[in-house]
Amino acid sequence: MGIKDFNKNSKNKKNLNFKKMKKNTINSLNEVELFLNNFKKFSNYVKLYKILK
Repeated sequence: MGIKDFNKNSKNKKNLNFKKMKKNTINSLNEVELFLNNFKKFSNYVKLYKILK
């Protein structure tokens, strides 16, 4: 593996698929939002449990 091989690999990595990146970003943000909503519900259940205990 020489410098020429490294340059070929670095050129291939520069080609970005923005549609795929956008889709992945939106999916990740949706997953984070879902997690935070579930966590909020969980924290409400814990508070309710402490009150009723």
